[in-house]
Amino acid sequence: MLEISRKLQVAIRPPERRDCSDFLAAVHRSRSLHAGWVSPPKSPREFAQYLKRVSTEAHRAFLVIDDETGSMVGIININNIIRGNFQSAFLGYYAFSPYLGQGLMTQGLKLVLRFAFRKLKLHRLEANIQPHNQASISLVRKCGFVREGCSVRYLKVCGRWRDHERWATRAETSATKVGH
Repeated sequence: MLEISRKLQVAIRPPERRDCSDFLAAVHRSRSLHAGWVSPPKSPREFAQYLKRVSTEAHRAFLVIDDETGSMVGIININNIIRGNFQSAFLGYYAFSPYLGQGLMTQGLKLVLRFAFRKLKLHRLEANIQPHNQASISLVRKCGFVREGCSVRYLKVCGRWRDHERWATRAETSATKVGH
Protein backbone atom coordinates (compact mmCIF):
# COMPACT_ATOMS: atom_id res chain seq x y z
CA MET A 1 0.00 0.00 0.00
CA LEU A 2 1.36 3.41 -0.95
CA GLU A 3 1.49 5.81 1.96
CA ILE A 4 1.23 9.51 1.15
CA SER A 5 3.10 11.77 3.55
CA ARG A 6 2.04 15.38 4.00
CA LYS A 7 4.69 17.70 5.34
CA LEU A 8 3.06 19.73 8.09
CA GLN A 9 3.82 23.44 8.18
CA VAL A 10 3.20 26.04 10.84
CA ALA A 11 3.98 29.67 11.55
CA ILE A 12 4.27 31.43 14.88
CA ARG A 13 3.11 34.91 15.80
CA PRO A 14 2.23 36.86 18.93
CA PRO A 15 -1.43 36.74 19.97
CA GLU A 16 -3.43 39.95 19.49
CA ARG A 17 -6.75 41.35 20.73
CA ARG A 18 -8.42 40.31 17.48
CA ASP A 19 -7.61 36.66 18.36
CA CYS A 20 -9.79 36.67 21.47
CA SER A 21 -12.90 34.91 20.16
CA ASP A 22 -10.95 32.30 18.15
CA PHE A 23 -8.64 31.69 21.12
CA LEU A 24 -11.53 31.29 23.57
CA ALA A 25 -13.32 28.95 21.16
CA ALA A 26 -10.15 26.83 20.92
CA VAL A 27 -9.85 26.76 24.72
CA HIS A 28 -13.52 25.78 25.03
CA ARG A 29 -13.27 22.87 22.59
CA SER A 30 -10.03 21.74 24.33
CA ARG A 31 -11.42 21.63 27.90
CA SER A 32 -11.05 17.87 28.29
CA LEU A 33 -7.55 17.96 26.77
CA HIS A 34 -6.38 20.67 29.20
CA ALA A 35 -8.11 19.34 32.34
CA GLY A 36 -5.56 18.93 35.13
CA TRP A 37 -2.65 20.13 33.00
CA VAL A 38 -3.13 23.86 32.33
CA SER A 39 -5.48 26.73 33.12
CA PRO A 40 -5.66 28.88 29.96
CA PRO A 41 -7.63 32.15 29.82
CA LYS A 42 -11.34 31.32 29.63
CA SER A 43 -12.97 34.76 29.27
CA PRO A 44 -12.36 37.97 27.34
CA ARG A 45 -11.17 39.61 30.58
CA GLU A 46 -8.67 36.80 31.30
CA PHE A 47 -7.45 36.92 27.67
CA ALA A 48 -6.89 40.69 27.96
CA GLN A 49 -4.93 40.15 31.20
CA TYR A 50 -2.89 37.44 29.47
CA LEU A 51 -2.07 39.79 26.56
CA LYS A 52 -0.99 42.48 29.01
CA ARG A 53 1.33 40.07 30.83
CA VAL A 54 2.96 38.69 27.67
CA SER A 55 3.58 42.16 26.24
CA THR A 56 6.29 42.91 28.81
CA GLU A 57 10.04 42.39 28.43
CA ALA A 58 9.86 39.44 30.84
CA HIS A 59 7.43 37.40 28.72
CA ARG A 60 6.75 36.44 25.10
CA ALA A 61 3.85 34.48 23.65
CA PHE A 62 3.35 32.79 20.30
CA LEU A 63 0.32 31.30 18.65
CA VAL A 64 1.17 28.25 16.57
CA ILE A 65 -0.80 28.59 13.34
CA ASP A 66 -1.42 25.88 10.74
CA ASP A 67 -0.24 27.43 7.45
CA GLU A 68 -2.77 25.47 5.41
CA THR A 69 -5.92 26.28 7.38
CA GLY A 70 -4.94 29.37 9.39
CA SER A 71 -6.24 27.58 12.51
CA MET A 72 -4.76 28.02 15.97
CA VAL A 73 -2.92 24.81 16.79
CA GLY A 74 -1.67 25.87 20.23
CA ILE A 75 0.24 28.43 22.22
CA ILE A 76 3.83 28.61 23.44
CA ASN A 77 4.89 31.08 26.11
CA ILE A 78 8.39 32.16 27.11
CA ASN A 79 7.93 33.19 30.75
CA ASN A 80 10.02 34.97 33.35
CA ILE A 81 12.92 35.94 31.10
CA ILE A 82 15.91 36.61 33.33
CA ARG A 83 18.77 38.62 31.85
CA GLY A 84 22.26 39.34 33.15
CA ASN A 85 24.48 36.33 33.67
CA PHE A 86 21.52 33.93 33.61
CA GLN A 87 19.93 34.62 30.14
CA SER A 88 17.25 32.06 30.86
CA ALA A 89 13.48 31.59 30.82
CA PHE A 90 10.71 29.06 31.39
CA LEU A 91 8.42 27.61 28.72
CA GLY A 92 4.71 27.00 28.97
CA TYR A 93 2.63 25.57 26.14
CA TYR A 94 -0.49 23.68 25.20
CA ALA A 95 -2.11 22.37 22.05
CA PHE A 96 -5.72 22.86 21.03
CA SER A 97 -8.09 20.12 19.92
CA PRO A 98 -8.04 18.57 17.37
CA TYR A 99 -4.33 19.18 16.67
CA LEU A 100 -2.68 17.02 19.33
CA GLY A 101 -0.31 14.37 17.99
CA GLN A 102 0.08 15.78 14.47
CA GLY A 103 3.62 17.18 14.85
CA LEU A 104 2.47 20.78 14.55
CA MET A 105 3.45 21.75 18.09
CA THR A 106 6.90 20.21 17.54
CA GLN A 107 7.38 22.44 14.52
CA GLY A 108 6.05 25.44 16.45
CA LEU A 109 8.33 24.79 19.42
CA LYS A 110 11.38 24.53 17.15
CA LEU A 111 10.49 27.94 15.68
CA VAL A 112 10.10 29.41 19.18
CA LEU A 113 13.43 27.93 20.27
CA ARG A 114 15.12 29.47 17.25
CA PHE A 115 13.57 32.85 18.14
CA ALA A 116 14.55 32.52 21.81
CA PHE A 117 18.16 31.63 21.10
CA ARG A 118 18.80 33.82 18.05
CA LYS A 119 16.64 36.93 18.60
CA LEU A 120 16.29 37.05 22.38
CA LYS A 121 19.86 35.74 22.85
CA LEU A 122 18.79 33.41 25.64
CA HIS A 123 21.21 30.73 26.79
CA ARG A 124 18.79 28.27 28.46
CA LEU A 125 15.10 27.37 28.38
CA GLU A 126 13.41 25.19 30.95
CA ALA A 127 10.10 23.32 30.72
CA ASN A 128 8.55 21.96 33.91
CA ILE A 129 6.20 19.08 33.12
CA GLN A 130 3.96 16.91 35.25
CA PRO A 131 5.44 13.38 35.20
CA HIS A 132 2.33 11.74 33.69
CA ASN A 133 2.04 14.23 30.82
CA GLN A 134 3.56 11.96 28.19
CA ALA A 135 2.53 14.16 25.24
CA SER A 136 4.40 17.12 26.71
CA ILE A 137 7.46 15.05 27.57
CA SER A 138 7.50 13.65 24.04
CA LEU A 139 7.33 17.19 22.61
CA VAL A 140 10.35 18.49 24.52
CA ARG A 141 12.35 15.32 23.85
CA LYS A 142 11.79 15.79 20.10
CA CYS A 143 13.11 19.33 20.46
CA GLY A 144 16.34 18.35 22.24
CA PHE A 145 15.46 18.95 25.88
CA VAL A 146 17.02 16.70 28.53
CA ARG A 147 15.52 15.72 31.88
CA GLU A 148 17.43 17.31 34.74
CA GLY A 149 15.40 16.19 37.73
CA CYS A 150 12.11 16.35 39.58
CA SER A 151 10.66 19.09 41.78
CA VAL A 152 8.13 17.97 44.38
CA ARG A 153 4.95 20.08 44.67
CA TYR A 154 6.59 22.56 42.29
CA LEU A 155 3.64 24.39 40.74
CA LYS A 156 0.00 24.96 41.56
CA VAL A 157 -2.04 23.79 38.57
CA CYS A 158 -5.83 23.79 38.55
CA GLY A 159 -5.87 24.45 42.30
CA ARG A 160 -3.46 21.67 43.34
CA TRP A 161 0.27 21.62 44.02
CA ARG A 162 1.79 19.18 41.55
CA ASP A 163 5.17 17.52 41.08
CA HIS A 164 7.02 18.45 37.88
CA GLU A 165 9.95 17.03 35.97
CA ARG A 166 12.52 19.66 34.99
CA TRP A 167 13.52 19.54 31.29
CA ALA A 168 15.95 22.00 29.73
CA THR A 169 17.85 22.87 26.59
CA ARG A 170 20.64 25.33 25.91
CA ALA A 171 21.48 27.36 22.83
CA GLU A 172 24.54 25.25 22.05
CA THR A 173 22.71 21.92 22.42
CA SER A 174 19.28 22.82 21.05
CA ALA A 175 17.67 20.73 18.31
CA THR A 176 17.50 23.96 16.31
CA LYS A 177 21.32 23.95 16.25
CA VAL A 178 21.71 27.65 16.89
CA GLY A 179 24.45 29.38 18.78
CA HIS A 180 25.17 32.90 19.88
